[in-house]
Amino acid sequence: MQRFECMKRAAAMIGDSPCVVTMGLNWTEWDSVRPSDGNLQVRTLGLCSSIGLGLALGMPDRKIVVLDGDGAVLMNLNGLVTTGSEQPKNLIHVVFDNKIYEASGGTPTATAVNANLRELARGAGIRSAHEVRDVEAFQDILKEALAKEGPHFIAAIVEPSREHSEHPRIDDVEKRNRIRIDEVENRYRFIRYLEGLEGRHILEYPADIQPKAS
Repeated sequence: MQRFECMKRAAAMIGDSPCVVTMGLNWTEWDSVRPSDGNLQVRTLGLCSSIGLGLALGMPDRKIVVLDGDGAVLMNLNGLVTTGSEQPKNLIHVVFDNKIYEASGGTPTATAVNANLRELARGAGIRSAHEVRDVEAFQDILKEALAKEGPHFIAAIVEPSREHSEHPRIDDVEKRNRIRIDEVENRYRFIRYLEGLEGRHILEYPADIQPKAS
């Protein structure tokens, strides 16, 4: 199963849900199928689950989607434990597990040996934890997660992207992202997107804060 095919299915299903996306080819491929200010690129491996959890707790009436990688989620297993503790009903955590650190040369991750992400998530208290190995199963589980209360964890077992020819635009997208995407700019665009969805201010500026009466 190829991650890019899963992402194309997901992009058609999630509507305007905010997405927290790990760096590397996860981001590159997702940006090519769902370019939006509603995507937050996370360049620190492992933080997607924690950021997604915070958004889910702060926006409890809206589905929050996290698109993660196996290497990234293994760097912050505490994120799974905290999700299991907090039980956010609106969080969908998708991990594309290709069993390597793809963006940094292909070093194997622990899932290439004996770590099982679905079982780790279940052990952390995330009862709706699944492993899928084909696109149709991925689509079915994601559809169920969008319709039901969570939290949901989906480990999608995929092949490394660079070994395939189904991504003719990948180099063009990478070049565009290097020019267009800046962490600070992405952050503020994402916050404005959230403010538009919620109809309320998230950022406050000193000039907007009224002094308290003495």
